[in-house]
Amino acid sequence: MTPVHDTRHSDGPGRRRFLALCASAGLGTAAAACTAAPSHPRSPHASAAPDGRLRPEAERDAPGTADWRLGTTGPPDAVAGYPDRVSLTPGEEFALHVSTTAASFRVSAFRVGWYGGRQARRIWVSGRVPGRARPAPRVLSATRTVRADWPVTLPVDTSGWPEGAYLLRLEADSGHQRYVPLIVRSTDGTGRTVLLHAPATWQAYNRWGGSSLYAGESGAYATRSLAVSFDRPYDGDGASKFLVYERALVVLAERLGIPLAYTTGLDVHRDPRVLLGAHTVVCLGHDEYWTPQQRAHVTAARDAGTNLAFLGANTCFRRVRLEPGERAQDRTVVCYKTDYRADPYYGSQPALVTTDYRLPPAADPESSLTGVLYEGFPVDAPYVVRAAGHWLYEGTGARSGDAFAHLVGVEYDRVMPGAPTPGPLEITAHSPLVCGGRPSHSDSAYYTAPGGAGVFATGTMRWVESLLAGTGELGRDHGMDARTRAFVTRTTENLLRTFAQGPAARHAPPPADDVREVYGA
Repeated sequence: MTPVHDTRHSDGPGRRRFLALCASAGLGTAAAACTAAPSHPRSPHASAAPDGRLRPEAERDAPGTADWRLGTTGPPDAVAGYPDRVSLTPGEEFALHVSTTAASFRVSAFRVGWYGGRQARRIWVSGRVPGRARPAPRVLSATRTVRADWPVTLPVDTSGWPEGAYLLRLEADSGHQRYVPLIVRSTDGTGRTVLLHAPATWQAYNRWGGSSLYAGESGAYATRSLAVSFDRPYDGDGASKFLVYERALVVLAERLGIPLAYTTGLDVHRDPRVLLGAHTVVCLGHDEYWTPQQRAHVTAARDAGTNLAFLGANTCFRRVRLEPGERAQDRTVVCYKTDYRADPYYGSQPALVTTDYRLPPAADPESSLTGVLYEGFPVDAPYVVRAAGHWLYEGTGARSGDAFAHLVGVEYDRVMPGAPTPGPLEITAHSPLVCGGRPSHSDSAYYTAPGGAGVFATGTMRWVESLLAGTGELGRDHGMDARTRAFVTRTTENLLRTFAQGPAARHAPPPADDVREVYGA
């Protein structure tokens, strides 16, 4: 086929639009200035980039730490905490806010990665810190927002910490433990695969203190929060969304040895420069809540030639707004959902009203970016391969019509004729299902954008989960087995390796436009 021009290294329209978005966010295009030298030596396994940042490549085969998993959590008040920042760059300081009924505790910082199969390495450990039980959270009545607003317990200096995804483990001397997730983000994604973590979605489902964006303390939807705060711990083990929907992909990507960068949707909202020149952006297993700014920046990156991989379902479904907390910007995620007429922006700035992207007053369905449209929940169905000859499935041994039990769930996407969809688009898997008594299908789909980017969406939320199917790592696997794990692992390897080479339209076969053949429209 005729190669598509690589707009990332030119002044083509995609790149110009991307640079314009950077400028509109008040950003220059030069790399961030180097920070001061670390106060203690860097990790011997971390490589330094020209801008002074620590890169993850040399961490791949560093000695791992076997004891990184969580022990018993104990009762909810045994130990819990939250950082004052969702993410930061290496060398910056953050503060931990901790409450515990124990006399003291310590903190271990584990970086998630390959590490010869151990999957994490202890980067830092604190000394013993006196414990103190903090008061009950307060609730902001106007939006039913729960905030802990605890005082700072421990400042932490990240000098010497490589970029990556971290689990901070709070270890009370009572024996109880709990996680706190943290991203040590990259500032330069040039030539790299950018892993896009989803803390806005983690927080949307967080019921610590009684309320989330889904339910109030009574469990009723009508009393749910209209805005949720990062100034509180996560419920349960402290990091369940990251562990279920993101961790396994981080480990796989690092095992492959491809150049990686790490960021979050909140960071891309503020500063899209990490996407500039990136080969790929990977959205992980559950990435539902996006600001319009994040969506615009990711779309512009696609148009400039950056491949996109959507490894979940229900992606970019809710439009949210970020607002300040008590002490810092962007500590509150606002989403009025069905009460959108009560959103203060209703009537004045319709494009910022917080509801589903596909709904008024500023309908903009996610399919124009992802190629697929969210349709339903809950579902449990086999994943059925349609185009076994597609490069995605090379080496899997799968044949057209082969099914992988339980891989479609618990939410799903499909190609929707009539919805705004890029083209040409190829449906690589077409999986029959029944949801709410109504028959339908889940679709995996692939398309290429005019700037050369390839875009793939799995159409199922269990994709990243299935990378651990049959291992017992998550304590449940929905009935998925080792055969499914092997299929998804090889498919994901093919995807990441191909996308890591740059705009997929330049070196991979083009999609076969088969939507009319599949859906007759």
